[in-house]
Amino acid sequence: MLDKTKKDWWKSAVAYQIYPKSFQDTTGSGTGDLQGIIRRLDYLKTLGVDVLWLSPVFASPQVDNGYDISDYRAIDPMFGTLEDMRELIAEGKKRGIGIMLDLVLNHSSNQHHWFLEAKKSKDNPYHDYYVWRDGTPDTPPNDMKACFGGSAWEWVPEVGQYYFHQFAPEQPDLNWENPAVRREIYDMILWWMEQGVEGFRLDVIDQIAKEPDKGITGNGPRLHEFLRELSANTFQKGCLVTVGEAWGADTERAKLYSAPDGSELSMVFQFEQMMLDQQKGKGKWDLASLPFVEMKKSYAKWQKELHGAGWNSLFLNNHDLPRIVSRWGDDTGYREMSAKALATMLHGMQGMPYIYQGEELGMTNVCWPIEKYRDLETLNMYHERKAQGVPEEEIMRSIHVKGRDNARTPMQWDDSTHAGFTTGTPWIDVNENYHSIHAKAALENPDSVFYYYQKLIALRKQYPVFVFGDFRLLEENHPQLFVYERSFEGEKLLIVCNMSGQEVSYALPQDWQDSEVLIANAEGGLNGIFSPWQAMVLHKKNA
Repeated sequence: MLDKTKKDWWKSAVAYQIYPKSFQDTTGSGTGDLQGIIRRLDYLKTLGVDVLWLSPVFASPQVDNGYDISDYRAIDPMFGTLEDMRELIAEGKKRGIGIMLDLVLNHSSNQHHWFLEAKKSKDNPYHDYYVWRDGTPDTPPNDMKACFGGSAWEWVPEVGQYYFHQFAPEQPDLNWENPAVRREIYDMILWWMEQGVEGFRLDVIDQIAKEPDKGITGNGPRLHEFLRELSANTFQKGCLVTVGEAWGADTERAKLYSAPDGSELSMVFQFEQMMLDQQKGKGKWDLASLPFVEMKKSYAKWQKELHGAGWNSLFLNNHDLPRIVSRWGDDTGYREMSAKALATMLHGMQGMPYIYQGEELGMTNVCWPIEKYRDLETLNMYHERKAQGVPEEEIMRSIHVKGRDNARTPMQWDDSTHAGFTTGTPWIDVNENYHSIHAKAALENPDSVFYYYQKLIALRKQYPVFVFGDFRLLEENHPQLFVYERSFEGEKLLIVCNMSGQEVSYALPQDWQDSEVLIANAEGGLNGIFSPWQAMVLHKKNA
């Protein structure tokens, strides 16, 4: 069990992301709840994780699945009560598992009492909690677009002004230029720290310093000033793990977010690798094959440039991304092998690994008609492209590959009705393959994806080289192999992953011929032949 009284305990930790709505229902409502998470804590302890990142469980109208918060100090009734949250925190601590809350600090719900007051009049003290600009009902302040489609400005007749929203109209952006807003946020975070949470994930935190008059949303000029003030007033008062979601981060910005002095955050959650398989210059829905060599070089760049200068998050899945075994692996003929190979590739690197619920089972994407989807972003894209005349088949192909609901289908616990997720009607359908892919079967199979993840997590705790080692990419331009070395205080790792469905010949470097195999997803490899999706981690001590 990690000693979480130490400042940098999280460097050796592994996180597990839960999308509470889809994890475990205990009431028959069809929606997951906090008691469901409590029920499954022993499963998570068996896996070996140290932190549970919960997607938002705060009070919310659920326009954007909880990322529109109406009360930061209340639990949404669909998930339970504040007492349920306190019980979850306490039961997690008994098992060495901390709770990381997902805070949305860029915007609130339009049902938050701040905004309800703000739109009453320009003289209301809460009016300046949000970003307002003058205009006329037919002429917004400028032509900025929201991430979910349409204008980023919404007219409010009561005050004769527009408010700014980077996402849905129901998600007005907070005005971080107002010190009163920042103080409210600090007080709220300190209150949650008193409840015993061990960390925070900060949603789209790189967008808080917006300057809409200049068309600036991400990486505004005051961003790091705001983050340093936030950290000094909150996070630095405890031994917390904090991660900032920053879609626009590069390695230089990441060094600021995650500076070793702890002046801002513990680590950055960046998406450079996750955006490689889309057409250059186009959006996430415009598909392209994965540029494998470019991907390797991207990982290598982040490993080298942040080593000793910052800290990165390691992830392949989350609630905003499709299932990685369907996206970069092979979810048909080599589902388990490719799931293990992808995990090996990632967990051998420096940074904090994040496992998204069901990833440890090799859960896959769904392939549904549009009527089954629930995600606002997906539905908006569908209707926009239909209006543009894009063929239905092309739109659905994009959704089947990249849609966020791929990650939001219910957790597959067993092969009973609705995969053991609920006794009611699930809020979104279960993946049809739950009869063969589920946790019960994984726990009964010592060679399952689950136990492979368990071993990878244990190795990170056992060998400091996983946590602190430097990184050297080998076979840089090989079209199928991802090979790299890690080195720390006389210990070395060699990670070899065949990331393809073809057999590959690869002779291990001479100095690795007699090394120890820490983990592998198949026999062989040491003889110079790597079967499809074969991966291994070798270890040795320098003579």
